[in-house]
Amino acid sequence: MSAAQMTPADASADTADREIVLTRVFDAPRELVWEAWTHREHVDQWWGPRAYVTTTKDMDVRVGGVWRFTMEGMGKTYPNRIAYTEIVRPERLAYDVGSSDESPAEFHSTVTFDEEGGGTRVTMRLLLPSAEARRKVVDFGAIEGGKETLERLGEHLARMSGQADPFPPFVVTREFAAPRDLVFRAWTEAEHLDAWWGPKGFRMLRCTNDLRPGGVMLYGMEGPGGSVMWGKWVYREIVAPERLAFVVSFSDEHGGTTRAPFSGEWPLEILSTITFEERDGRTTLTMVGEPVNATEAERRTFLSGHGSMTAGWGATLDQLEAYLPTVQAS
Repeated sequence: MSAAQMTPADASADTADREIVLTRVFDAPRELVWEAWTHREHVDQWWGPRAYVTTTKDMDVRVGGVWRFTMEGMGKTYPNRIAYTEIVRPERLAYDVGSSDESPAEFHSTVTFDEEGGGTRVTMRLLLPSAEARRKVVDFGAIEGGKETLERLGEHLARMSGQADPFPPFVVTREFAAPRDLVFRAWTEAEHLDAWWGPKGFRMLRCTNDLRPGGVMLYGMEGPGGSVMWGKWVYREIVAPERLAFVVSFSDEHGGTTRAPFSGEWPLEILSTITFEERDGRTTLTMVGEPVNATEAERRTFLSGHGSMTAGWGATLDQLEAYLPTVQAS
């Protein structure tokens, strides 16, 4: 699959200042891509940026029909409404996008499906009502979100065609309005981790961090009702401020590896790789998690937990997002 590309130069001259264009070529036949885009059992599996979960309420793919769904992520739920205005199977879709039946459309979108080199080129054109409206959605992350959405479509198409890894890794991405050095410090210094790390509603009891390959971060947290949970990271790679890789495990207070308190078939060890990319003073964090030395049953358990992990990581990263401005201001 080729990388998604933002290509504003492809926008028509009279609408370039209010149009967003994204394109990607998929190694899949056009009919399959069309099916993934127009059936509710598929769209919920890939629609939206990686930090979001899409849930369809109803979907009627015909001119005049409506697709209603919610997107949940980063601690918020967003209602969405797509009203189809043009359908030419399997070549073209056009629709108006808004938030509810009562609200006016916020922008118009056209999606084309072109056969190319044995695969399918998908081109998405989002037409906003003004240049200012375009600027606002870009600032909100529309371009990166669109790229992630098309990446997820590629992964789903691979599953549909039987080409995908049956146990794909868990991936979460978030952009922060903070420089990379600061975000990296928040991830690697105990005084910062103590302030934000952990599930929502948990309080850090102890955090020690030996930041070096082979070193260990050991932490204990108290949850609602007084329950105590211990965990550890064993560092494999540290490239400041670009990349971290470490093996995550549940543990006891002495750092001994233990089973997860909620499942006897949760993997004992999970390799987490985190990259930090900076652009215009903002940092995009991407975390990839996959089991290490796991049985098939453990891998299946891990895969079944992706949805709850998305919600849990969303809440944890919300805490980091709220914490970073307090460090910048200090």
